[in-house]
Amino acid sequence: MRKLASPAIILAVFLLDRLTKAWAFKALYGRSTQVLPFLRFTWAENTGVSFGLFRDNNLFFIAFSAALVAVLLLFKRKIQAHGAAAAAGLALVLGGALGNLYDRIAYGFVVDFLDFSFFPAVFNAADSAITVGAALLAWGMREKAGAGEK
Repeated sequence: MRKLASPAIILAVFLLDRLTKAWAFKALYGRSTQVLPFLRFTWAENTGVSFGLFRDNNLFFIAFSAALVAVLLLFKRKIQAHGAAAAAGLALVLGGALGNLYDRIAYGFVVDFLDFSFFPAVFNAADSAITVGAALLAWGMREKAGAGEK
């Protein structure tokens, strides 16, 4: 069962990302709508990386994302050996990276739509998964490394 957890997380993140972006295309294309006092759904076409950094570099980020996915898959067993947090983090990063890579190839930009008033950028489910996954991955790698040093 444990062997299926990582692919299940990757697939769940990818599908959630695809479904939410399909909704954004249909419901938000070119506009913004207030949902809660602190949340708007705002259509944004991002040619940079997470949270809108380094815009207008889509081709570079297609290559970078593909290379990142390949490197992570190459080191998958070593990363997973660091424990459940590292393995879950890896799966979240991979699912998010694949979701945004799909957008870059299919549309020439990444669809962003989550716009919180307290956060400086518009983002999406894949960006969230990458951020949480990177934190889990770092924490999981640190935990195992720290245990080995004692």
